[in-house]
Amino acid sequence: MNIALPIITFYPRVAVVGLTIFFAVTLVGCASPPNWIPTSGPSRTQLEDSVASPPTNDIQIVEVNEAVARRLLAAKKQLQFSETLGNAGQAPYLVGLGDVIEVTLWEAPPAALFGGAVLDPRVGPATTRATTLPEQMVSANGTINVPFAGQIQAAGLSLQQIEADVTKRLKDKANQPQVLVRTIRNNSANVTVVGEVANSTRMPLTAKGERLLDALAAAGGVRQPVNKMTLQVSRSGQVQAMALDAIIRDPKQNIVLQPGDVITSFFQPLSFTVLGATGKNEEINFEAQGISIAQALARAGGLQDVRADARGVFLFRFESPDVLDLPVKPVLTPEGKVPVVYRLNLKDPASFFVVQSFPVQNRDVLYVSNASGAELQKFLNILTSSIYTISTVVNSTR
Repeated sequence: MNIALPIITFYPRVAVVGLTIFFAVTLVGCASPPNWIPTSGPSRTQLEDSVASPPTNDIQIVEVNEAVARRLLAAKKQLQFSETLGNAGQAPYLVGLGDVIEVTLWEAPPAALFGGAVLDPRVGPATTRATTLPEQMVSANGTINVPFAGQIQAAGLSLQQIEADVTKRLKDKANQPQVLVRTIRNNSANVTVVGEVANSTRMPLTAKGERLLDALAAAGGVRQPVNKMTLQVSRSGQVQAMALDAIIRDPKQNIVLQPGDVITSFFQPLSFTVLGATGKNEEINFEAQGISIAQALARAGGLQDVRADARGVFLFRFESPDVLDLPVKPVLTPEGKVPVVYRLNLKDPASFFVVQSFPVQNRDVLYVSNASGAELQKFLNILTSSIYTISTVVNSTR
């Protein structure tokens, strides 16, 4: 008998079980799996130890709880149009520079100034004569000219105020003069619509009081899906933006427009990346309205039962320092952000309420680590396969 033959020559199954148990117990005693075991990313303990080590201690790790989620949600919540731009109300129309207006004059018979005018039955009885002056553009100094009345201030005044001024100036020159002033082209009280719309346009405002969605309709609507669009309103140096679908759902956000407003339609294909022990690893788009971590995990197929460590759900983000409550001043990136790792423990039932209010931001990375049991299973599969291979080779040489 060759005493050099290993025990697996005679007791292969016993050897397989024994060696498997030996190496399994050895692996369980380790805090993390060996580096040669294939994995999609660091384990929970590896990640936590790495963040705490000196080379990477500029990264902040934050345990997510209800207070953290509420603070981030409050910081993300955008001011609504109704809160910042909605109190202006409908502005009265005032003649502005560049407007084209028309002045019509009436004089009771016997006419002293405008007796030779043609009859205009549309605007007065047959006993009166109407004289319609040529259309005039309000000049750079804000005036128009009316015969026998001279230069009339128009810019900054209502049509009724201009009528009263002209009537007053003609009172002692014409016989019971009457004046009608109307706008032919409104070139000053406009809003501008640009961006991802069918046709960029300048829309004149009327006494109706046009609203935000009226301007969007005048531009032919948006060219991308509504749930991925953001509308920005610029008014008197103030700039405010909201998701288009939020404006549509809440009529209060469909604000009355003011002269000079600039409406910009943005297509924002927001996305986050999910990695690790989830149903799928990929970049996933989401709506401009935003989503929560609960929704993000659901879109990624959830946690894999056979792999995921429910205590090791991490979200990587470059965060604004003003939303963090840190004991010491953090180290900032050149862009003024703080690299943060948010950690969630989904073993805690309370965390399922927290993830419903924790907002996901554009370019976030969501990572779910493998459980230690999953790494152990990988190791056992490799070990068992190797031992059975050796056993097969030895048995074939007997």
